[in-house]
Amino acid sequence: MSQRIDYTKTSPAGVKALGGVYAYIAQCGLDNTLVELVYLRVSQINGCAFCLDMHTRDLLKKGLSPVKLSLVQVWQEAENVFTEREKAALLWAETVTRVAETHVPDRDFEAASAIFTAKELADLTMAIGLINAYNRLAISFRNVPQEAIDAGGAV
Repeated sequence: MSQRIDYTKTSPAGVKALGGVYAYIAQCGLDNTLVELVYLRVSQINGCAFCLDMHTRDLLKKGLSPVKLSLVQVWQEAENVFTEREKAALLWAETVTRVAETHVPDRDFEAASAIFTAKELADLTMAIGLINAYNRLAISFRNVPQEAIDAGGAV
């Protein structure tokens, strides 16, 4: 697999605009590891190898255990591995990412609202929208994961 378009070069203003949202999320007050877990889970749902590779590396650098990392995709069955905030964020990430199927039911909103303030929930939703946008760019234009590059794969 090789990259179709390098959108960072062909649309630098668009990438800069997304980067502005990314910068906002990084400083909005949400725990950075929580946001990275959400980025990872959304990327799992969307099947984005490039983003999975990146966010896995980022979470490992932040000290997340490899076992907890491997349980993200089955967080609902992982008992006490994830905190209540992490569980609420992961549930919200799943329902918002699958909006065409879920239509974000009231029960999911109520569950998230019980854990997050209105501002936190708005910011978390922006983070979910952002990673969905990045996933779509990376998948559409075949961004190659760093692991494939490190292994001598195509660029």
